[in-house]
Parts: sequence; C-alpha cells; structure tokens
Amino acid sequence: MSITRRNFVAGSAAVSALALTGLPARAATTLRVAHSSPDSSLIQQAMLKFKEEVEATTEGRISVTIFANGLLGDEGPVNEAVGDGSIDMGLGGVVDAIDPRLNVVSLPFLFESFDKVHAVLDGPVGEELKAMAPARGYEILGFLDSGFRSFTSNKAPITTPADMAGLKMRCPPIPVIIETVKVLGALPQSIPYGEVYTSLQSGVVDGAEPELRDFYDAKWYEVQKYLSLSNYVWTANYWYANKDRLDGLDPADRAAVVAAAANTQTWYRGAIKQVYTEIIDTLKTAGVTVNDMDVAPFKEMVGPVYETFSAEYGADLVSAIRKAAA
Repeated sequence: MSITRRNFVAGSAAVSALALTGLPARAATTLRVAHSSPDSSLIQQAMLKFKEEVEATTEGRISVTIFANGLLGDEGPVNEAVGDGSIDMGLGGVVDAIDPRLNVVSLPFLFESFDKVHAVLDGPVGEELKAMAPARGYEILGFLDSGFRSFTSNKAPITTPADMAGLKMRCPPIPVIIETVKVLGALPQSIPYGEVYTSLQSGVVDGAEPELRDFYDAKWYEVQKYLSLSNYVWTANYWYANKDRLDGLDPADRAAVVAAAANTQTWYRGAIKQVYTEIIDTLKTAGVTVNDMDVAPFKEMVGPVYETFSAEYGADLVSAIRKAAA
C-alpha cells in the first residue's frame, strides 16, 4: 500500500474512533453573562444555577461564563455592551439602552408585596414590557427582583418627610428614582454602584436608598448607622440578552437557554422572600438601627412624579400598570 493510501486509511480510522468516543465535533458555544452584584449575592447564586442547567440540558454544547462584581462594567455600560453584542447577556436596573419606559415598574409606592409584583409581571403588563426589547436588538429573559428599596442615613432615622430635607442621598442613574428622591426633599446623587461604599464612608453622601440585599451584600451597613424600612420603590433586575446572539443558536439550544432562565427566575422568587427576613435580623445584630416608616405622608407627596412620567412613558402604560398593581 502506498504512503498516501496508508495515510488516508489511518486518518479515516482516527475520525471513526473520534466519532465512537462521543466527543463533540466542535467547541462549545460560550455565553458571557455580566452583572454588578458580588460573588456572594443571590443574583450570583441564580446565575450559577442558570449555568448548571444550560450546560446540562445542552449536553455541553453551550457553556456559560459569568462575570460578577461589575468586572465588565457598571449596569449602564453592560446594558449597552449587550446591545452591540460584545457581551451576550446582562442583568441590572439600568436599561435605558433598551427602552426608558421599562423604568415604569419603579414608580413610587406602586407595589405592596413581591406576590403583587410577580402577578403583574407575569401578566399582560409584563408581556408589554418584554415587547419593547426586540426592536433595539434585545430579548428580555426574565424579571429578577432587585427588590424593594428603603432609606439609610448616617445622621438620624428617617421617620417623616422632614427628615429627608437636604440629605445628600446616593441614587442609581434611574430617572424615576432620582425624581422621587428629589420630590421627597433629599438631594439625589448619582454614583456608580462600585463607588457607593467609599462615598458613604467618606461622607460624600449622607445616605442612600438601597435594596436590602445590596445594602448587605456590598457591606454598606458597615458605613451607615440607620436603616428606615419604607419599600418606597420596587426595582427590577432585568435579565436581557442580545437577540441576534440568541437567534443564532440551534433552535433546541435556544429553547434550553430560555427554559433555564424561566426556571432560574422561579427559584429566585422563592429564595428572595426568605433572604429578606434573614438580612434584617443580621443587620440588627451588626448594630444597624432599623425602624419601620409610616409611608402615608410620603405617598401623598409623589403625585408630581406620576405626572412627570405619565408624560414621558405614556399615560396609557402608567395607567395600565397602576391598575394591575392596585
């Protein structure tokens, strides 16, 4: 047999042997997921569950790489990067690159409980919000609770609107939150998530309006004396993907990714309620003074916020979500 013939036979045998081993014929497709929450956070736990399910159900055809702690940027830059395709998926509350109207969920004193939030987002309003994404090149995979936000301060507990007057309060760059804090009498300061601890520690700001898990996970409680529970705003941790990237997957793998996201959302919703109770107890033990607030006088002040954002987001959308949440 000639050398050429022998090489051909040997090569064919090698290919056949490879097929018999069951090894994949091509490298796995990697999905890059970015968020700003710490490694110890519930968001990170959720992403690890998502990774495990995707890689198992696709039998390794899809792998998931997670970038936590703002490693690929704060929420705004991640939102934009998913749109241009340099990151495949992101999570966060800053979603103006998709559509500013998504911030309608954060109107003040809109929701009274997690159950009400989830019922609204699983209904027609949630479908309307998801429908805003494809035209900008995104697909919304789910609504993970960023959660209910309250007020913190180093000066004194906040019990009445007068206690808010003149406080320099850190806010995320979400217009409805900034406007609400302003209407309540404080001075909103838009500071990136990763800079909040040092800003509170140094006195650049007097307080913040964090979601409880952020307050705990990022250890802001180490540099804040008072936590005043108001649940004045609920915010979403929108979970979104680059639509072209999803659509480029094999249909079965795409379906597996979407299903894994839905299953992760279900797990997360069950976990967050228990986490809230545990965090409040832990904060008290750590020396934080925690007080409940009578929110009635604060609610009376936020009418102008609804007027402003009815004009910006559309009166019909604002009316629909208020009716669904009532």
